[in-house]
Amino acid sequence: MSDSARLHVEQYGSGPALVLAHGFGGSARNFRPQARAFSASRSVWLYDARGHARSIAPSEASAYSEATLVADFDSVAERAKSAEAAPRGQEVVGGLSLGAYTALIWALHALEPPRGLVLAAFPSGGNDGARSRWATGLADAIEQRGLDAGGAEYVWADASRFDPKGAALIRQGFLEHSAPAMTAILRNVLATLKTPDQLATELERFERPTLIVVGGLDLDALTPSRRLAELLPNAKLVVIPDAGHVVNLAAPVAFNAALEEFLATIRS
Repeated sequence: MSDSARLHVEQYGSGPALVLAHGFGGSARNFRPQARAFSASRSVWLYDARGHARSIAPSEASAYSEATLVADFDSVAERAKSAEAAPRGQEVVGGLSLGAYTALIWALHALEPPRGLVLAAFPSGGNDGARSRWATGLADAIEQRGLDAGGAEYVWADASRFDPKGAALIRQGFLEHSAPAMTAILRNVLATLKTPDQLATELERFERPTLIVVGGLDLDALTPSRRLAELLPNAKLVVIPDAGHVVNLAAPVAFNAALEEFLATIRS
């Protein structure tokens, strides 16, 4: 059995598929408000990424890479496509933070591009900048002091990324993950994320409708989100005031309204 077959996957409702991937340190639970909101008209698919919560957590650091995360996303997207009642090619995919990055990389290389793409709180990148230093620093802290102490220093204490409600939810979920998996993802993936400009050629060729959502307080994600909107030829940027990094939970009403409007334009 492949690692991708051992992912924890949740499916709600029926109809055209909506596949959503959570961010680093989260789980499928992070998108359950959207599953409840949209399952009346769509088949909503959520999953725990490898190393997270109830999914497979291989011990080898080599099991965690951009390629393996994208392959896992592909396995869930393929399940959703085969199960949906609508014709293939009608699925909408996306995610938050690392989940948004994973969904984007998948969409840019998919043989059958999705009908639409949703990118929330898109993370900053660059292997020689603040993101890389943050990722390697957090990995070191987890190894030396554990998940709770490392997370308190590097994750939920950062008011520029998480509002208080989002910080509490992030901590609750973060502590159920595999510490070795977290450090491997930090070093192998988050420390080497590509920036929108590094993906510019591929982004400029991607013509499918794209919704980009970011919280107004999420200083880390605002710049890459705006750059994505400039590079993607068919993108809409929605900035939700007073929301932090976990924008779908910090401002669910505004987030769901933006997503519903986006889905309506695809249906029309």
